[in-house]
Amino acid sequence: MMKRKKFIQTLSSVAITIPSLGFLHSCSGIYYATAKEEVDKITIAKHEFILEKNNKVSKREFVLIQNNKYRFPICLYKVGEDYIASLLKCTHRGCELNVGGGIYSCPCHGSQFSNEGTVLQGPAEQKLKTFPTKTDDENIYILFS
Repeated sequence: MMKRKKFIQTLSSVAITIPSLGFLHSCSGIYYATAKEEVDKITIAKHEFILEKNNKVSKREFVLIQNNKYRFPICLYKVGEDYIASLLKCTHRGCELNVGGGIYSCPCHGSQFSNEGTVLQGPAEQKLKTFPTKTDDENIYILFS
């Protein structure tokens, strides 16, 4: 059973974290990329990371991909020249994760993960399911292994 002091600390932490994540989340924008799903991979064009707004061109930090293989979306982050693909399913109790501020956060129990899928804050103890990626000049491939 959670003690009153711990409950208040947890509630305060959530009250501070959620609005700040929402702000970061809204600044970067959620974008579902168009993708081609096959049995062993998903193909996403690299131009899906380009954002054109008000005659300005910028790059998205991440895109989300719906898929038929898993019940949850996959988030594809661009980190330097690499891409990291993670399933947005919390390893604690299976809730769908939120994306924002360079992290994944669980709205159910407060777990947080880096954009590489490692646990930053529990109660989750296992890293996220991630997928290997490959690229060529035009596309990014999320490989199901």
